[in-house]
Amino acid sequence: MQNYTKVALAAAAALALTACGKKEEAQPAAQGSAVEPLIVKIGHVGPTSGPIAHLGKDNENGARMAIDELNAAGIQLEGRPVKFELLAEDDAADPKQGTAAAQKLVDAKVNGVIGHLNSGTTIPASQIYNAAGIPQISPSATNPKYTRQGFNNVFRVVADDTHLGGTLGKYAVEKLGAKKVAVIDDRTAYGQGVADEFEKGVKAAGGEVVDREFTNDKATDFNAILTKIKAKKPDVIFFGGMDAVAGPMLKQMKQLGINAKFMGGDGICTSELPKLAGDGMADEQVYCAEAGGVEGEQKAAMEKFRADYKAKFGMDVQVYAPYVYDAVHVMAKAMQNANSADPAKYLPALKQISYKGVTGLIEFDEKGDIKNGALTLYTYKGGQRTEIAVVR
Repeated sequence: MQNYTKVALAAAAALALTACGKKEEAQPAAQGSAVEPLIVKIGHVGPTSGPIAHLGKDNENGARMAIDELNAAGIQLEGRPVKFELLAEDDAADPKQGTAAAQKLVDAKVNGVIGHLNSGTTIPASQIYNAAGIPQISPSATNPKYTRQGFNNVFRVVADDTHLGGTLGKYAVEKLGAKKVAVIDDRTAYGQGVADEFEKGVKAAGGEVVDREFTNDKATDFNAILTKIKAKKPDVIFFGGMDAVAGPMLKQMKQLGINAKFMGGDGICTSELPKLAGDGMADEQVYCAEAGGVEGEQKAAMEKFRADYKAKFGMDVQVYAPYVYDAVHVMAKAMQNANSADPAKYLPALKQISYKGVTGLIEFDEKGDIKNGALTLYTYKGGQRTEIAVVR
């Protein structure tokens, strides 16, 4: 009996020690799980294939630059370190592919979306993000409809076409001395929208629109419409569309002996346009506007961004990489202000954001549009884009 008791006691002690050992081994694992990084997924969509892939890649690079900086900054939310992940999708500037990309990001449970580049993809995609309650910041879609759908989750960090097209129309008449103007658009939501606003601006300033023609965003032959326009002898031809179409159009204008000034919105206002136009572009023939702009002390921050971008990616900024970069930081700042990456929790903070980025002060009005948005007017000299003025 005594021996049995000793054996039983020894077995009980061994069991207790084993249990203690298991408990001690489990403790570090519990501590480890407490500091597991919080994965925050940021979606980005742009045309990284097709004729304007250079613009889509430019935007995507801006997003990657911001994501890398945020991860290096050691941000925490709800007491946990955050790891930001970029989920990049290609919409090829096609509305159907854009909505498919949007649904893919929703299914991946992204915390927010930066994009799309084009108005024609941004607007239909916004309906999908809105239904899912996911905040969306567009860095470059300028069609006014985007923020006028009654959605509370849409934002943009650039001025819209009402401002951009109207300003260019006024500039054509008052500064370039245009009396007769012809207008062409590519029938996309962006191209048609900015052309409509330009036409209104021309008429308001006392100019005459002598012809209105249209093409499409994949066209390469414009001889028929340019020949028709040439007979009207316009002082200015405005094109609502992108640089991939504007370049060949400028070449054919030269071949037909059309000496009119050529104007366009932000879609043509790229560093790639001189290459696409070849010898079809004369100095100070092309005038365009970028929906954004910096002045004074802010120029130094923008120049630093451009230098850092070139060092990182080995290429120059095209147009909107700085606005994508700022949009990502704005979204992350709203998450920090709300101490949450939950869309429902940080959306109110996004509405109230006040963030000084490389593109200037970013604050949103009740529709989600940037307050006091700037435009930068440019021309081209010696194959280089040259700033004329920043206007608000």
